Amino acid sequence: MDAIEALKTRRCIRAYTAEPVARNVIEDIVNCARLAATARNEQPWEFVAVTEREALRRIAGLTDYGKFIADAAACVVVLCKDTKYYLEDGCNASENMLLAATAHGLGACWVAGDKKPYAETVRKQVGAPDGYKVVSLVPFGYPAESPQKPKRPLAEVLHWEKF
Repeated sequence: MDAIEALKTRRCIRAYTAEPVARNVIEDIVNCARLAATARNEQPWEFVAVTEREALRRIAGLTDYGKFIADAAACVVVLCKDTKYYLEDGCNASENMLLAATAHGLGACWVAGDKKPYAETVRKQVGAPDGYKVVSLVPFGYPAESPQKPKRPLAEVLHWEKF
């Protein structure tokens, strides 16, 4: 799948089959994340790939809108050092993962981490040191559902010269 197709077809998927995702695919998805745009080339990110079923259930149980993490083949916890642009950098890395998952034929969904009450508990659960913030949780697996409703049409959201 080329980049434009991945951009145009990526949708949030919250239901997954039981089929595991190969380690090399998970590594490739995270590799795409580490290549994301980063302010001042700080690259403040670290990634923890969680595949152990009980750990996935614990993370899912902490979230408010991420209960489906329990059924994912993997969930990557995106952490960033607390730098000036940690949130922007971590978001760029997270989006790269969503697109890479799509290119690999997987479904994925962004689950908020930053500023959520469970973020600190997730950070500790995955063993990240102090000074790191959980930016997002990115669960993925082989899709067991169809994508959500279509996005708003371009003509509805694109404005030329003025709003």
